Amino acid sequence: MHKQTQAIRTRTDVTNEMEHSSPLFLTSSFTFDNAGDMQAAFADQSDDNIYSRFSNPTVQEFINKMCLLEGAEDGVATATGMSAVFSSFMALLKQGDHLLSCNAVFGSTHTLLTKFLPRFGIESSYVDANKPEEWEAAIRPNTKMIYLETPTNPGLELIDLEWVGKLAKKHNLILNVDNCFATPFNQTPIEFGAHLVIHSATKWIDGQGRVLGGVIVGNADLIYDIYLFNRNTGPSLSPFNAWVLSKSLETLDVRMERHASNALFIAEQLESHPKIQWLKYPFLASHPHHQIAKKQMKNGGGIVCFELKGGLDSGRNFLNSLEMLSLTANLGDTRSIASHPASTTHGKLSEQERLSVNITPGLIRISVGLENRDDILQDILQALEKC
Repeated sequence: MHKQTQAIRTRTDVTNEMEHSSPLFLTSSFTFDNAGDMQAAFADQSDDNIYSRFSNPTVQEFINKMCLLEGAEDGVATATGMSAVFSSFMALLKQGDHLLSCNAVFGSTHTLLTKFLPRFGIESSYVDANKPEEWEAAIRPNTKMIYLETPTNPGLELIDLEWVGKLAKKHNLILNVDNCFATPFNQTPIEFGAHLVIHSATKWIDGQGRVLGGVIVGNADLIYDIYLFNRNTGPSLSPFNAWVLSKSLETLDVRMERHASNALFIAEQLESHPKIQWLKYPFLASHPHHQIAKKQMKNGGGIVCFELKGGLDSGRNFLNSLEMLSLTANLGDTRSIASHPASTTHGKLSEQERLSVNITPGLIRISVGLENRDDILQDILQALEKC
């Protein structure tokens, strides 16, 4: 079946199949008919559910759908996107290991790499997303994992997944890809050699700004180690949130088509605006990695970013002048969202750190929603006139 059909028709195998929509298993634990069955479950000799921190039918349905969409063998669902990132590091890396990351990553991921992993003796270093020729030289004898985002947050740089997949295979490294911005309907990193794929399901997968969630899918042997780590440390996805996310996957394809078409329209209309220094959108021919985008992405996604000529003050004035677009710490919503990374998501980075990943003072990130595209454009244009 096609992905769209799998997202709609995949459901948990339950005894009562009278419900047309999948039921919600809102329970903390599960009962057994006898002591022997319970003993077998705790000895990992059966697939019975024991406790919702370990597994839950509703959570499993969400995982199963994500595995089908990403082409993965197995998966683990987590409470948030950042718990998915953290789990993928801590379950597979140990003291003395080295992680190689692209330098353009989400602000909390940067904090994790620079502030917390060193406490456990795990080293990390950055390579420029725009300079792939430097990556191989940065690999050390103790390097175990390559981690990257593509498109990157918030600068929309693109990394050639086919190329980095071959690099990881050559050096026997785990390739761990954050696919949040693209979604599995737009890009499937496993197809290009990724071993793990991570999502903040809070974003496009939910799509309406309702619940938090994360998911990791990939090779079964790696996922099993991550599952054991999460089972004992507890960053579990709640059954209710899993139910919401599983239902959201049923409309993800059509939503992302609309997000992308709206975003391309906005990008085309704003690209030559006199108050914009530069604008990036992966499916614009002017994007420096346009050919990479066309090779590995179905469409350009729902994010547009641009640099205002007036810098920091212009960025703040732009946000303050918006009348319809929301100012909130999220993306991937039905409602269009504007943010100023230099003072919000990446505000804790030093100015030098921000500039090193192209987060300039006047950078604006627009998460383009599902409103009428002319209404979105009109609000942005009137705000530009005032900044």
